Amino acid sequence: MSKLVECVPNFSEGNNKQVIDGIGKAISQTPGCKLLDVDAGPSTNRTVYTFVGNPQDVVRGALNAARMAFQLIDMSKHKGEHPRMGALDVCPFIPVRNVTMEECVCCANVFGKSLADELQVPVYLYGAAAVKESRRSLPAIRTGEYEALPEKLKKLEWTPDFGSATFVPRWGATVTGARKFLIAYNINLLCTKEQAHRVALNIREQGRGKDQPGRLKQVQGMGWYLDEENIAQVSTNLLDFETTPLHTVYEEVCTDAQDLNLPVVGSQLVGLVPKKAILDAAEFYIKKEKLFILEEDHKIRLVINRLGLDSLSPFRPKERIIEDMVQDGEESVSLASLPVHSFVQKVGARSAAPGGGSVSAAISSLGAALGCMVGLMTYGKRQFEELDPVMREIIPAFHQAMNELVVMVDTDSLAFSSYMDAMKLPKSTPEEKERRTAAMQLGLKNAVGVPFSLAEKVNSLWPFLKEMAQHGNTACKSDIQVAAKALEAGVFGAYFNVVTNLKDVTDEDFKQQMQEKLFYFLEEAKKSTAHVLDLLEKRTG
Repeated sequence: MSKLVECVPNFSEGNNKQVIDGIGKAISQTPGCKLLDVDAGPSTNRTVYTFVGNPQDVVRGALNAARMAFQLIDMSKHKGEHPRMGALDVCPFIPVRNVTMEECVCCANVFGKSLADELQVPVYLYGAAAVKESRRSLPAIRTGEYEALPEKLKKLEWTPDFGSATFVPRWGATVTGARKFLIAYNINLLCTKEQAHRVALNIREQGRGKDQPGRLKQVQGMGWYLDEENIAQVSTNLLDFETTPLHTVYEEVCTDAQDLNLPVVGSQLVGLVPKKAILDAAEFYIKKEKLFILEEDHKIRLVINRLGLDSLSPFRPKERIIEDMVQDGEESVSLASLPVHSFVQKVGARSAAPGGGSVSAAISSLGAALGCMVGLMTYGKRQFEELDPVMREIIPAFHQAMNELVVMVDTDSLAFSSYMDAMKLPKSTPEEKERRTAAMQLGLKNAVGVPFSLAEKVNSLWPFLKEMAQHGNTACKSDIQVAAKALEAGVFGAYFNVVTNLKDVTDEDFKQQMQEKLFYFLEEAKKSTAHVLDLLEKRTG
C-alpha cells in the first residue's frame, strides 16, 4: 500500500468564501493531494483543511495553500474566538498509513524551511518536530497570540526555527510540526462563555495552572460562545484519543455541567476522525447500557446518537471518518473485495500470490462466518430465548474473527510480496548484500507472521464453537460441522505456510518459538474439531 500522510493546516479566515475557496483550490489542484474536508468557523474566524497524499505531495500542497493565503489574508485586520498567531496559524503533518513519525518530522522541516525562505516569514517547530522542549506544546508557542508577536520576536528565546525574527504584519508567524492524530471536539452547552470555560478548566490537562491541574490527560480545552448557533461550547483538542477517548471527554463535561445545572445539547467533531475513535466510544456505550450490537454502521449510529454529533449539522460518516474517505487504487482491487469467481481465478493463475496463505485466510473467515450465522439463527428466537445470554457472549467472537480473518486474505499476499521485493534489491557490493539479506529476513518474518496470527485467532475460537455445538440451533447442525472443518483446514494451511517460510529464517530462537506454538495450534485444531463433531453427533433434533 502507498504511503499516506495527513496534513491539517489551520488558516485564520472563516467568513470570506472567496479566501476559503481559493486556499482549498490551491490544495485540491496540487497533483497527488486529496482534499478531504474544509471546516470553516465564522465565530472562530478560522478554517481547518484536511488533505492527504504521499509525504512529498502533501508538502507541496501545504506550500501552495500558504502561497494563496499570503495573497489573500491580512492578519492586521483579523479578529476571532480561536487563539492564533498567523495567517497560516499551524500546519501539522500526521502519519496515516505506512509512514513513520520521523518521516512526518522530515515533512515539517522541509515545509517550514521552504515557507520561511520563500515568503520571508518566521516559522516555529512543535510537537515531535520540536527542536526545543519548551516549544513542544502548541499553546506554549502561541502564548500572547498575534498581538504579542512584535515584542516576542525581539527576545532571543523566541528566535524562529526558520526565517528571521522580523515581524510581518500581514502574516504573523506559522507553527508547523508532526504529531499523532488530533481530534478537535466541541461539546455544546446552553450557558455563558464563562461557564463553559469553567468546565474546560476542570477537565483539560493544564487545568488552572501547575497547582490546579485538570482531570484529563492529553486534552487541551477552553470555553467560547458561538454567536451563529446561540450556544456556548467546551472546545477541546484530544492530542491522543487512545489516552483520553471521545466518550470520556463527553461524559466528564456532562458530569461537570450537571453539577452546575447546565444543559448539554450534543457535541461537534471538527474535521475528520479515525474510525477507531468512534468504535471505541461505541464499545463504551454498548458495555455501559448492556446492548447487543454487531454491525459497524450500527455502532457508528449509536455514537452519533449518544454524543449528539448531529446537533449542529448532519454527521455523515462517509464524509467524516478518514478511513472511509481515503481509498486508492490498491485498496479498490483488494483480493477480499473481489467476487468469489474472480478470487478463485486469481488463485489459479500463474503467480505465487495469492496462494495457500490467502486461501487459508478465506477458508478460516468462512468458518468464523458460519459460527456467527448459527449464533444469529439461535439468538432472538422464542424457542431459544433462554439461550440469549449465551449467544450474546458467543456471537461477537465469531463476528470479530470473521472480519479480522478476511483482512488476512490480502495481508498474507502483501507480506509475501515484501520478501519478493527484497530479493530484487541490488547485491553488487558487500553493503548491498548485507542490506538485501536483512530485508529478505525481515520479509520472511513478516510472511510468517500473518499465517501465525491466523492460527492464533482460530485457536481462540474453539471454546466458542464448542459452546455453539452444545447450544446452537440444531437445524444448523451441518453448518457447525462445516465451520469446524473449515477452521481446522485454515490452521493446517497456516501451519504449512509457516513451516515452508521458516526453513530460510536464520534467527534460530524465532524459528523454534514459532514451530512450538504452531504445533500446539495444530494439535488443538485436531482435538477441538473432533470434539465439536462428537458433540453434534450426540445431539438430536
